[in-house]
Amino acid sequence: MKLTFYGQSTIMIETEGKKLLFDPFISPNPAAKHIDIHSLKPDYILVSHGHGDHVADLIAIQKSSNAKVICIAEIATWLGKHDIEAHGMNIGGGFNFDFGRVKMVNAIHSSTMPDGAAGGNPAGFVIYSGGKKIYFAGDTALTYDMKLLEDENLDWAILPIGDNYTMGVDDAIKATKFINCNNVIGVHYDTFPVIAINKDESIEKFVKAGVNIKLLALEESIEL
Repeated sequence: MKLTFYGQSTIMIETEGKKLLFDPFISPNPAAKHIDIHSLKPDYILVSHGHGDHVADLIAIQKSSNAKVICIAEIATWLGKHDIEAHGMNIGGGFNFDFGRVKMVNAIHSSTMPDGAAGGNPAGFVIYSGGKKIYFAGDTALTYDMKLLEDENLDWAILPIGDNYTMGVDDAIKATKFINCNNVIGVHYDTFPVIAINKDESIEKFVKAGVNIKLLALEESIEL
């Protein structure tokens, strides 16, 4: 299983012969705008919530790849108005796809589509595929609901760490204890001034807490 980072919260997971793209925000990101979004060709696009920095390239990439979108029911309805048939889910529900299972879990945030339409509740995902269990938290605050994942034996967690709009580093470290997972990929930082972090200090904090933290460079890939 391979994960590639495309900036902000956008990642691609390749598993069981399928490509899963999460929260596509690439072309409006100055650091990532050189990336040809139409070359990504995901099989699935998973959307945690409706904010522009998570869906800016959703429609364009879906149209060029014919990817199946997995999202909260309200976003699926919104996509239907753009002639895109999505797989709508809701918090606590799971579904078996050809690459494995997806469970939608709670996130504490807000969610409105770029045009002002209702985006339903924000969400995270647990991916069960290739013998691995991966938690993609989406945009979220630290919440006791994370403790529900404690006995999942997660292999990796993708957590926001930029503060201001989501958890910061200190709360993300607490989250690793709630979910019982010490392998973390940090996302949702440095894209905008209000979510800039000191990488060295942040890494030091995670390491002192016994967490294997990865802050990936743009387009960097790792094996999970």
